[in-house]
Amino acid sequence: MANSDSNDPVLYRVDDRIATITLNRPQALNAMTDSLMSGLSEALARVDADEAVRVVVLTGNGRGFCAGADLAQVANPEPAPAAPAGNSMGDVFNQAMRAIENCPVPTIARVNGAAAGGGFGLSLACDITIAARSAFFVATFGPRLGIVPDLGTTWNLPNRAGRARALGLALLGQRITAEQALDWGLIWSCVKDDQLDTEVERVASILKCSSPDAAVRIRHSIDAAARNTFSEQLDLEMEHQAVLIPKNMMEGALAFMEKREPEFSADRGQDEHPEQR
Repeated sequence: MANSDSNDPVLYRVDDRIATITLNRPQALNAMTDSLMSGLSEALARVDADEAVRVVVLTGNGRGFCAGADLAQVANPEPAPAAPAGNSMGDVFNQAMRAIENCPVPTIARVNGAAAGGGFGLSLACDITIAARSAFFVATFGPRLGIVPDLGTTWNLPNRAGRARALGLALLGQRITAEQALDWGLIWSCVKDDQLDTEVERVASILKCSSPDAAVRIRHSIDAAARNTFSEQLDLEMEHQAVLIPKNMMEGALAFMEKREPEFSADRGQDEHPEQR
């Protein structure tokens, strides 16, 4: 598939079942504008429509992942035809975040540099977050802007790192290194800068061969665990297995016995999933 126009705020390409979505405002460290976030939603809609895609990699162009909201736009808002005036958060920004949450295939955040403010939230929204060692994370909302952390940050921080660390990060606005983020359970992996692409490719190569239906059901099950009792979680697992065992398990067992990699169906099974959170 042809690449997006190089001047677009979000670039999109598909190669060997992997869709790469690149935030493309390197001169502003990929700071979020209405146009960029609308472009992110549009890219994810393309993933939704293309059943050949099996995994998404989200990254930033240049030396940063995402510096959060573009404060120049806050001071001088740009027109946003897709959203009512003054409602960028609900109709543009959060729409993009929900598109990540509901993506029909696994998502990987390739954090190549600063993930600040809303960029921090964006980096945590993906299923698997892999950061270069030089990357850092910072929640600038409270002490710098006098607002609440958004884009799902207040959901992800306490669920991953616990209340004490979530409050410290949100109230103090201190940056943490990629290694700290790994140690605190915020991200999956931290690697040397020159190994970032290799590690992302390794993880993507596993996910692109996995069952997308199983991957999304795993995401749903993990997210539901925080609100379910143990017994409710057993029921949810059983509900998913009732679909996945006849669809996938025979192929998995045969592949194991034949000492080969399984070849799972690309079927996403979206209409069969239990209600999302």
